[in-house]
Formats: sequence, C-alpha cells, structure tokens
Amino acid sequence: MERTPGIVSLVFGDAPTSALDEPTFRLLYNSTAPPLRAYLLHVCRRPDVADDLLQETYCRYLMHRRTDMDDSQTRSYLYRIATNLLHDRVRSRVDLAVPEIPEQGVAPDLATRLDVRSTLRRLKPRESELLWLAYVEGMNHEEIAAATGLRPLSIKILLFRARRKAAQLLAPAQKQTRFA
Repeated sequence: MERTPGIVSLVFGDAPTSALDEPTFRLLYNSTAPPLRAYLLHVCRRPDVADDLLQETYCRYLMHRRTDMDDSQTRSYLYRIATNLLHDRVRSRVDLAVPEIPEQGVAPDLATRLDVRSTLRRLKPRESELLWLAYVEGMNHEEIAAATGLRPLSIKILLFRARRKAAQLLAPAQKQTRFA
C-alpha cells in the first residue's frame, strides 16, 4: 500500500531528521492556529488576509524551524513571524481596512463589546496588538517581546500607555451610556 506524502514531506522533500513529522505538526497547528488566526483577524480585520498571513506564518516556520525551542518559545516564534508578516503587509500599503467581523465572547453585553471594539480601532496598531497579546492571548512581557521584537521593559511601558489610552477612550463612552 502506497502512502500519500504528508505536508512536511511536500515542503521538505525527503525531510532531514530535524524536520517535524506530520502528526507532530498537526498537533502544533491545532493548538496554535486558532488563537494566532484570531490575533491576525483582530489586527487586520479581514478574514482573507488573516488566512493568507496564517498560512505564510506556518510555511516560514517550517522553513526556518529551530529544534532548540520549547512550546512557549515556539508559540512566541509563531507570533513573531505573524507580526512581522503583518507589518510587512501594512508597509507595502495594501489596504487592510474593511468591515469588521464580529468578535465572540469579548465582553458580556453588546454595549460593552461595541465600546471595546470601537476603542481598539481608535488605538494605534502597535497599541492594539500589545493589548491583544497581553489580555486575549494571555502572554507575559517576555513572550510579547519575543513575538514583537521589542524589549521586555519596553513592553511594560508600552502596555501601560496603551491601557491608559484605552481607559481614557472608554471613559466618555461609559459616562454617556450611564446617563442615556
């Protein structure tokens, strides 16, 4: 019985011993792709672009995979690749602004979800990325630094500023809904 080639052998041909086998890659992909896609979709707001960037992220990971990384480092490495691809896409001036896909489970009520979504859109892309990685993905400063290419101390300061700016943007909206 002849076996069809798996994704790893299609990418690498007769893969070297350090290459991932297909079941291991599937396990990695199934555990990391959904949150990574959600992050990309949040930042670029286009499902087609998020899917393209996700696919390119895993292709680059397979081509430049390091065998000395643990699970946390691999996760940060994938986010770093995705973030760099996203920044390259923005720099190339490809239009990323289209109507947004509704996010699920961000906040308990519709008014709060709309306030948060509106606030995130008004932040700079870097601020929005950092808040997403910290509070949706649950990454610590070191993991965010690895994913974005910034220093951990810079992450602490930038996150503080992004939280403060988001709070200032949310404050007027919360006051209006209380008295309306």
